[in-house]
Amino acid sequence: QVQLVESGGGSVQAGGSLRLSCAASRAIYSRYYCMAWFRQAPGKEREGVAYIATRTSIRYYPDSVKGRFTISQDNAKNTIYLQLNSLKPEDTAMYYCAAADRSTCLGALANEYNYWGQGTQVTVSS
Repeated sequence: QVQLVESGGGSVQAGGSLRLSCAASRAIYSRYYCMAWFRQAPGKEREGVAYIATRTSIRYYPDSVKGRFTISQDNAKNTIYLQLNSLKPEDTAMYYCAAADRSTCLGALANEYNYWGQGTQVTVSS
């Protein structure tokens, strides 16, 4: 089955940490080399928060999360992770994993991602 499955969301207080996981089916992980985490809060547009090219491990982050979020990969498990540290209430959102049929994530727009997970909720209280 071709799918992405996220886990690890939850509720934390400001300053806390969470680790999100995205397990990809082999069919996705072996071909779709750009993988990313997006988030969407109610009433807001979907925002990319971390990108990784799984063949090179090159990573990108927007300024809003740089230094606080870290994306990583485990090729043996076909899984990518998102470590969220120093969480803020404005980080509250549904977090989605996505995969694109590209060798690099640089310049990839949200509508270029071929597969999306169902999302995992992150709630940060002040």
